Amino acid sequence: MSIVRQLKEKVMSGEWIGKEEALQLAAAPLEELTEAADEIRRRYCGDTFDICTIINGKSGKCSEDCKFCAQSSRYHTGLKDTYPLLGTEELLKEAKYNADRGVLRYSIVTSGRCLSDREVEQLCDSIRRIKEETDIRICVSPGLLREEQFRRLKEAGADRVHCNLESSERYFPQVCTTHTYEEKTAAIQAAERAGLSVCSGGILGLGESMEDRIDMVLTVRNLGVRSIPVNVLNPIPGTPYEKNPVLSGEEILRCTAVFRFLIPDGFIRLAGGRGLMEDKGKQCFQSGVNAAISGDMLTTAGITVESDMEMIRSLGYKVSL
Repeated sequence: MSIVRQLKEKVMSGEWIGKEEALQLAAAPLEELTEAADEIRRRYCGDTFDICTIINGKSGKCSEDCKFCAQSSRYHTGLKDTYPLLGTEELLKEAKYNADRGVLRYSIVTSGRCLSDREVEQLCDSIRRIKEETDIRICVSPGLLREEQFRRLKEAGADRVHCNLESSERYFPQVCTTHTYEEKTAAIQAAERAGLSVCSGGILGLGESMEDRIDMVLTVRNLGVRSIPVNVLNPIPGTPYEKNPVLSGEEILRCTAVFRFLIPDGFIRLAGGRGLMEDKGKQCFQSGVNAAISGDMLTTAGITVESDMEMIRSLGYKVSL
């Protein structure tokens, strides 16, 4: 019996697989691996597909030195569209636009290490207004907040926090030096204590190894996270990673299939960089992936909600939470 089949049966029986087993899967024949991953997805998640959109709620002038990011003030990326936290009317307008198109979740993403208390209160006011006028779920990505700040956002109507780990604990210092992995995990735990669900994953193509990728997913699994965004590096001129090669579609497929084995009941979510893939992620959606961020990303163009909805439904999925 092949290693893929052995581990598929283990996962199907309700058992977790570990790091060494995941590394074995990463070297398995791709077709067998992706077919098994999709079987696991159907077993644990059915035909449910979660689609969300994001808005760049506060842009640029970020103090942090994340080497992949166009918004860091430390790099000369030519980013011209910088602005403070958007007001309620603009955030509400975009929320309504997305809700009208069948989007389930709307995420407000802000640049910087974290929002100030004043900004958190402003964001709370906006969230309350959005919840009054739409039924869309609200996710926030406000940085490394304290538990009390997360509680305020929860009370205002947010139900999820996004905080990517980016990579493994071992590799993270190669990605960012202005905050630590421990600060990331502490923020995730603070959000969970505040009653918020968490969306956390990372970026493929930073120069990390397959072991780093697996370690990252094992960390979010241990933190109780069940929404795992998988970004693919889009090398931005002016950043330290501008010359990193773009990952092949085959490598992305292999990674997301392994992630499905590791978190069989989660939403494995294609996120930034999906537009670099020739099929916009279609093969991944047939190989264990069951969620996506649609529309534009923070500083790069994305894929329209309308075209995503058409593709998702053509694959037999139902958009629901």
